Amino acid sequence: MERLATRRIPSSGEELPVIGLGTWQSFDVGDAERERAPLRAVLRALVDGGASMIDSSPMYGHSEEVVGDLVEELAIRPRVFVATKVWTRGERRGREQIAESFRKLRVGRIDLLQVHNLVDVDVHLATLRELQAAGRVRYVGVTHYTASAHAEVEAVLRRERVDFLQINYSVAEREAERRLLPLARDRGVAVIANRPLLIGALLRRVGRAALPAWAREHGYTTWAQLLLAFVAAHPAITCAIPATSDPAHLRDDLATAALPLPDERLRARIVEAIDAIA
Repeated sequence: MERLATRRIPSSGEELPVIGLGTWQSFDVGDAERERAPLRAVLRALVDGGASMIDSSPMYGHSEEVVGDLVEELAIRPRVFVATKVWTRGERRGREQIAESFRKLRVGRIDLLQVHNLVDVDVHLATLRELQAAGRVRYVGVTHYTASAHAEVEAVLRRERVDFLQINYSVAEREAERRLLPLARDRGVAVIANRPLLIGALLRRVGRAALPAWAREHGYTTWAQLLLAFVAAHPAITCAIPATSDPAHLRDDLATAALPLPDERLRARIVEAIDAIA
């Protein structure tokens, strides 16, 4: 197994592989073996490939429960970094939802608990810090997925101390570069990039276009690898979390982190290549 590139979580120094796994839509399945078998293989590929981050949310249907069931079944809890979110209003409902997340994920401690899309952020951050102080949550963070919320996210980062920010960032959604990513670096906040492939839209955009020869010269063999490399190479990014239910796709994604990450010149070339594809 090749060693994957890692980044340090600024608040602790702990290292995380730069590619992880999102679960939106992909893990929202039922109990049927035909539905869960591919996801079991995805989680096995994740840990066998040297990665660890699994990100979920109560917003994602059955995803938390499926993650919890399969992680326990595979006996891989010590090898994964489990992140989820609180996504509701009010302190009481927030505490109830968090308790449900512990139950569904089958854990006594959650690695990262985030306020999803800043919903009732001040109320829930107080709860998360209480849980962190009690040792039930290792890290706390906030999330959003759209550039229209970046100003609000910035305001939260400036007034609150959090361990993680999760935000949308890809070749096609580069708005976070303007203020949020530099601010996160200045504030010592780890950054998780959601939508790194624009929920598959970037792969559909490139379609059957040939991968540039210069990309192959740098070791990339697929568009997914090239696009994820662009995201992971930004110095403020700690981990990118593409979602998939296909173990072959996950192995391809993880191959990105086994290659040298591109420098700024190569990142600019990736942007130009994508912008040139209508």
